[in-house]
Amino acid sequence: MQHITVEKDGATGIITLNRPSVLNALNSALLGEVSCALTGFERDPEIRAVILTGAGEKAFAAGADIGELNALENAVAGADQARRGQAITRQIERMRKPVIVAINGFALGGGCELAMAGDILVASENAKFGQPEVNLGLIPGYGGSQRTTRRVGKGMAMYLCLTGEIIDAAEALRIGLVQKVVPLAELMTEAKRIASVIALKAPLAITACKRVVNGGAHLSIDDALELEAIEFGTLVDTEDFREGTGAFLEKRKPAWKAK
Repeated sequence: MQHITVEKDGATGIITLNRPSVLNALNSALLGEVSCALTGFERDPEIRAVILTGAGEKAFAAGADIGELNALENAVAGADQARRGQAITRQIERMRKPVIVAINGFALGGGCELAMAGDILVASENAKFGQPEVNLGLIPGYGGSQRTTRRVGKGMAMYLCLTGEIIDAAEALRIGLVQKVVPLAELMTEAKRIASVIALKAPLAITACKRVVNGGAHLSIDDALELEAIEFGTLVDTEDFREGTGAFLEKRKPAWKAK
C-alpha cells in the first residue's frame, strides 16, 4: 500500500488515508487501496469493526485529487470517474461489519462523501465539512448529493451543495451529519472505544442492523417494517439468538458462535 496504512488493533481494523502532503486527497490509486483493505477486513474473521481515518491533524481528506479531475477529457470519462468513487462508498455501506469514520480536520468534497458512507461518524473539534464542488464547475460525484439528503434532509443538502460553504464540527453535529464531536487528542481513542463496544455484540445482529437501517431508508414504511420483521425472524433461527437470550437469563456473558 502506497497511499494508505492498514493495521489491526484487536478486533478492530484501521485504515488510514496517508497522503498528508496533499491533505489526503483522494486519487484513483488511493481509492483502489481502500477497496482492497476493506475487502481484506471483511474476510478476516477476527475483525469485528473497521475505523477509517486520515493521517495528520489537518485533514481526513480535503477532497478528490484536482489534478486527476482536471485531466478528465469528456462526459464519459467524468461519469466513469464518479462511478469509481461511488463504488467505494457503496462497498462501505454494504460491508457486513460496521465502519466508524474518525474525521480529523477537513472532510471536503470527496472526503465528505467518503465519510458519509460510514455507519458512525466521529469528528474532532477542528473538523470541517463541505461539498464545494460548485466552485469547480461540478456537483458531488461520489454520492454526496444523495447521502447528504438522506443524512440531513433536502433543505440542508440543497444549502450545502448550492453554496459550497464549509461548516465546522459543531454545526455538523447539530444538523446530524456526525454523531459525536471530541477533542482531536481523543479522536482515535473514542473511535476505538465505539469499535470495542460493537465487538462485544452479536455479529449476525450487527450485520442485520446495517441491512435494515440502510435498506429501510429507501423503502416505504410498510416495506421497511416488513424488512425488519424478516431480519428479526431470521435471527431467531440462529445459535447466537439462543446464546444471547440464554446468557441474559443465566446472568453471564454471551459466547457468540458466528464470525
